Amino acid sequence: MSIEALSFPPLMYGEPVAADAFDHACMKATMGCDAGMVAYATGQNRMEAALVLAPEVPLMRAMTVLPICGVGFQNALGALAPPEVAVHLGWDGTLYLNGARCGGFRCRASSRIPQTVPDWLVVGFTLPLWPESVNPGNTPDQTTLFGEGCPDVHPPQLVEAWARHTLHHLNQWEQDGPRALHAEWRGLARDIGEDVTRDGRSGTFLGVDEDFGMLLRDETGTTHQIPLTTLLEQSP
Repeated sequence: MSIEALSFPPLMYGEPVAADAFDHACMKATMGCDAGMVAYATGQNRMEAALVLAPEVPLMRAMTVLPICGVGFQNALGALAPPEVAVHLGWDGTLYLNGARCGGFRCRASSRIPQTVPDWLVVGFTLPLWPESVNPGNTPDQTTLFGEGCPDVHPPQLVEAWARHTLHHLNQWEQDGPRALHAEWRGLARDIGEDVTRDGRSGTFLGVDEDFGMLLRDETGTTHQIPLTTLLEQSP
């Protein structure tokens, strides 16, 4: 992957890497790097970026940064891509372009205990640019950025825009609470009102609670809450 120096808003700073931006950000977080670091890698077939955060609230609430980063991505790509390109968000961090899967977000923290305040939390995404193979096979439910009519969207510019929009939503959430974020995320969310399976449970996806935990109603009419913390990756 190529490495290019990018510009980031105040309180954020970039660290270019050759590959594996998410793992690099997690490594730097465990070493005590300052919050606001954005590790990024842009190459021929995919782009990656990951943000290091130092939450001041318990992990259950801090995981709101996952939908924040997703909304920030939609805002960024929406400003750069042609207007006919639709971006939607899966509750689990999956990104959708024009209805097909196109990469997604992942997250890891220093602790997996919902009630504790973690030392660090990393949220990152991978976005495929071109198919990995000239013969990608019959996968109509998966796509790439350039395959959806976005050849003029430059990956470095998209990383910069994602950082700016994400910082805006982080500040808004911290100052005003989650109301505005809920409204914007719900307009972008996939599968609300549909039958889904998550964390070993199946039912109708009713929406989310204040901390974006999934509300899932099973066939008995019982509503289950599945917290975002179930999406956290374990440290290697």
